[in-house]
Amino acid sequence: MKNLFIYSIVLFLSASCSSSTEEKAAAPEKATDENAVSLTEAQIKNAGIETGAIQSQNMNSVLKVNGVVDVPPQNIVSVSFPLGGYLKHTNLLPGMHVSRGEVIGTIEDQGLVQLQQDYLMAQARLHFLQQEYDRQKELSEQQVSAAKTFQQVQADFAAQKVLVKGFGEKLRLININPASLNENNISRSVPVYSPINGFVSKVNVNIGKFVNATDVLFELINPDDIHAALTVFEKDLSKIKVEQLVKVSFVDEPGKEYDCEVILVTRNVDVNRSGTIHCHFKTRPRNLLPGMFLNGSIHIENVPALTVPEEAVVRYGNKEYIVQATGENKFQLVAVETGIRENKRVAVSSTSTELSGMQVVTKNAYAVLGKMKNTAEEE
Repeated sequence: MKNLFIYSIVLFLSASCSSSTEEKAAAPEKATDENAVSLTEAQIKNAGIETGAIQSQNMNSVLKVNGVVDVPPQNIVSVSFPLGGYLKHTNLLPGMHVSRGEVIGTIEDQGLVQLQQDYLMAQARLHFLQQEYDRQKELSEQQVSAAKTFQQVQADFAAQKVLVKGFGEKLRLININPASLNENNISRSVPVYSPINGFVSKVNVNIGKFVNATDVLFELINPDDIHAALTVFEKDLSKIKVEQLVKVSFVDEPGKEYDCEVILVTRNVDVNRSGTIHCHFKTRPRNLLPGMFLNGSIHIENVPALTVPEEAVVRYGNKEYIVQATGENKFQLVAVETGIRENKRVAVSSTSTELSGMQVVTKNAYAVLGKMKNTAEEE
């Protein structure tokens, strides 16, 4: 009886193990890649899936960028007064137009009177030393006076000429002509003239303020070379060439565009991985001021690219993909970055996969993506 019981247990365990083994053998293997799927001929036909090769072609596009109105450093003029003094008068306001040679301010100071006085006194003494020099030279030639006396007068005369020359250059610094200065027109104030034709961008002083020689009174801008400085990302810089057409618009006139031409593309990239291109206005807008924000459209022509139809690109999550046909009705996703779009085709690129000549789904790619993800969820 005992032996019969043991034999029954052995048979039960053997049957259980056999059943477990058969269930494991019958269970299908789970897919290891959720980005790949196999379809039957019927599924491909019913879904209307078509394939084709990635094509290489030249494309035209419009690159949207932003920028500001800029002025080169040589067209920005800081006006100072070299000798210092009190600002007696000015009527400048930012934005006002000024002409070259126009009086834009008046400086007053007793030091200006002293400089003119010193010059005239030095000029008078120079006249006296000139006469003394001529007299001593004649006496020296006749050997009437000692050579030492002539040499002393000669040295004094040369030193006085240097002094007069120095005072004269100081007067020219403040726009006073030494040749026209005399005791009757000594002035305690002198005018400050505009050195350029342009407009005022900054006024840093007020009437009655004392200014030092290093202080900037006014900042003027010559608009002749005012231009658009546009910021372009690193990946697009190589597409832009000199003389390329650019259209810009301003925030206050979004519907009106102005034609520009690329004159310079910078050869360096900043910390934001972008560079600057400089563009001249073919027709300069009125009331154009440095620092104004603008939008730009750069027309890019004949850019070589690998392209697929727009419907060949699918989006899943936050990424874009194309569906590669790997053969035998098998498909897999390939992550790509899209670029230029033209005539219902889009440029694609990938840093991890060689795309040239690849066979991809060109129609109903989302049907393959849906089957792929549904199959992964079922498994």
